[in-house]
Amino acid sequence: MKSISLLTFATGVAFAALSGAALAAGDAGAGEKVFAKCKACHQIGEGAKNLIGPALNGLDGRKAGSAEGYTYSPAVKDSGITWGEADFTAFVKNPKAKVAGTKMVFPGLSSDKDQADVWAYVSQFGADGKKK
Repeated sequence: MKSISLLTFATGVAFAALSGAALAAGDAGAGEKVFAKCKACHQIGEGAKNLIGPALNGLDGRKAGSAEGYTYSPAVKDSGITWGEADFTAFVKNPKAKVAGTKMVFPGLSSDKDQADVWAYVSQFGADGKKK
């Protein structure tokens, strides 16, 4: 009886861990919908241009403050960030907390799921604007 209970418990823990990993990985399709909140300032994809904020093509692995033709705040340029999931999700959660002095006025995405989903969407675009 104990071995069945232990097996059930272990299976439940494994399922919960996998579910958490799936959530952390994000859903690019859902992220595209969340990205609608970003479109007033940012473009992504083929033909994307800098607007109020920089174009986000090739963001994964890009040094913060380095998009060509965009004038960044000194805070972002000097942040030392190379964009990856952890820094991006912290930034979109609360831009001013992650980089004090950023000129980004977006209040942030409070949902962990929205943060992960938007990263899944944004990170699939290469520097050329094509999906990887």
